[in-house]
Amino acid sequence: MKKFPPIPVALRWFLLAMILANIAGEMYYSLMPIYLRELGATIRQIGTLFSLASIVMLVLQLVGGWLSDTLGRLRAVAIGSVVATLGYFGLILAPSWEWALPAICLEYVSSALVAPSYGAFVAEQSSEETRGRVFGVFDGIFMLVVVIGPPIAGIISHRFGFRPMLLAASFVYTSATLLRVWMMFRYPDHKDRSAMQLTGRKFLADLRSMAALVLGGGLILWLLITDGVSDISFQLTGDLQPLYLNQVGGLNTEQIGWTSSILGVAMMATSLPSGWISDHLGERVAILIGFVLLAAGTVVLISVRTFTGFAGAMVLTGLGHGMLWPAYDSLVSKTVPEQMRGVAFGLFRSSIGVISFGAPWLGAQLWYNFSPQTPFAAGVCLLLVGLGVVWFKFKRAAGMAQSPEGSGE
Repeated sequence: MKKFPPIPVALRWFLLAMILANIAGEMYYSLMPIYLRELGATIRQIGTLFSLASIVMLVLQLVGGWLSDTLGRLRAVAIGSVVATLGYFGLILAPSWEWALPAICLEYVSSALVAPSYGAFVAEQSSEETRGRVFGVFDGIFMLVVVIGPPIAGIISHRFGFRPMLLAASFVYTSATLLRVWMMFRYPDHKDRSAMQLTGRKFLADLRSMAALVLGGGLILWLLITDGVSDISFQLTGDLQPLYLNQVGGLNTEQIGWTSSILGVAMMATSLPSGWISDHLGERVAILIGFVLLAAGTVVLISVRTFTGFAGAMVLTGLGHGMLWPAYDSLVSKTVPEQMRGVAFGLFRSSIGVISFGAPWLGAQLWYNFSPQTPFAAGVCLLLVGLGVVWFKFKRAAGMAQSPEGSGE
């Protein structure tokens, strides 16, 4: 197996900016549902708000990937960061939960532009033989944000209030934005994508090429299906989980922050093993393990009522996420042509996708009309469906990126 090549200086700066920005993001979102409750929102209104905000992701995730392919990775990241900075400061000024909606929408612009560029940029710095391990290393380092951000948010909000915490997150994100803008000028894209025309005709042509890959019935179709299943499962409960830990589990905001940090440590623990498994045994094995761990973590979450029990659930869930992400990143980068990676990661990397944008609203309805445990149970069922798709449709061999089982390719 090939050794890791030296890490380029630009990639180091890129990773530092990602860490700063997402520490702020974890501070921003880890306690957001509780903050919205303080602003007067009901459970159903919170679910509706996140579903409405996710329409921004629905519209912009493909555009963000295309801009990454066309303008260059660093330019797309810088543009998204500048827009998102307005959202960070806007939330501080929001007088009611309704005014939080435009602020969250502006922050989602960053996710739509930055997430596709992250996967594509890292893929360009690695060979196919070592790509799983490269993603494992960088995803592991990147997951520091989940370890650091939520505890900081919990401590500040518990002792000083939500607005001082949001102000701190805004300043951290602004520093990341300044670094990204500097990188855009310091490290111009060596492929000179800026020479390509930003036209509607070219955008539609690139979308048709991506659609042809998906509708061809190969591995990328099953990747999209399983990614959609995991997205729906997460979105059913992700925005409600802090409320569940607070209202059902009785945890305060500081304790909730520490449970998120525990999840982050667990994610880091499996990211590198996931990369090794992907390179040696095939991404299918890592993805199977990830789905099993995610389902187990959710079952534990709705079965316990103590901080220790919730911490155990976070460990299982974190191990699952850490196992999934590098394997998915590696497989997507191998399945699509390099010039379309931005669009591909716009589909697969974004946490709120085309399929799952209504899931937060649905999760809130299940909570309100049945019980707080119901959306989590529905999420487990979806994960089991995804597990079945991976088991039957993904090849066992390490070279499965070329075709799925039964595709005839």
